[in-house]
Amino acid sequence: MLVSNRSNWMVEEFIIVGFPGLQDRATKSVIFGSLLCVYVCILLSNILIIGILLLDEELHTPMYLLVANLAFSDIVITTTMVPKLLAVFSSGSNVISIPACFIQMFFISATMAVESFILALMSYDRYVAICKPLHYFSMTNNHLVTKQIISCWVSAFIIMLFPVITTSRLQFCGSEVMSCFCENAALHRVACSDTTVSNYVGLVSGLFITIGPFAFIVFSYVRIIMSVVRARSSTGYLKAFYTCSTHLLIIAVFYLVAVGTYPAGRIPNVSADIRIMALLLQNVIPPLINPIIYCLRTKEIQKSFFKILKRNKILSTCF
Repeated sequence: MLVSNRSNWMVEEFIIVGFPGLQDRATKSVIFGSLLCVYVCILLSNILIIGILLLDEELHTPMYLLVANLAFSDIVITTTMVPKLLAVFSSGSNVISIPACFIQMFFISATMAVESFILALMSYDRYVAICKPLHYFSMTNNHLVTKQIISCWVSAFIIMLFPVITTSRLQFCGSEVMSCFCENAALHRVACSDTTVSNYVGLVSGLFITIGPFAFIVFSYVRIIMSVVRARSSTGYLKAFYTCSTHLLIIAVFYLVAVGTYPAGRIPNVSADIRIMALLLQNVIPPLINPIIYCLRTKEIQKSFFKILKRNKILSTCF
């Protein structure tokens, strides 16, 4: 609904369209069921990871503090986005207030930035573990990593506040947000004022939270590769591969999904449904896959999981 405000048209609320080309009841039911299953899996698996890391004191190490925060950020991202989307596909409750829309936009973008920063911290942890193993506990510890994690969250929230503020200051003439959640590009499409400043602020913020951490990750792994090559030891190669394999898979999922979905919004004449699906996958696939990678690739987490089950006599009860 539009109301006049000093001769400018302003919207009182936004409408989350979801997939504009998939509005029939049967398709919505399929999307709702699939998304609900994915969301439940994301919640249970990431909560399981956090629970294991909290209950097992042997895993109270810098690397697993980072893993726990990565799992927590995955929960925040999906919980900020998916429940509203489920309401859109189930009951057609697609109205969202303007403050709620910007709050959603802020938390999703800020938490994505946190994940990017945490991946960079994890690469530094792997660099120290492989290149400076004798100095590992003097160069990094739980107290230091906790402060770094807090800095990641604070920095990400401050940085992503700027695009939210600039976008919120725009005049909006339309109410239909052609997306599955409130995001910068979709809100710019319904704005009737100049979006140049907001576009630049969003671009700079996005580059800062992606290119910066990615460059640091590349630098860390170049140093790791150089250190392993200089060692000229097959044992060193195997140790480096085992130490870094899980982290490299997580990085691959995070950045490859982002790179793979980015063109969907930039290719001319691409349908809105494809662009929106790419956005959805970008925010859902990493939280879904990350716990699977850690459970399958990290022996410490596997051992801890079975140890907790035995401690609580769950295994003996089941078998």
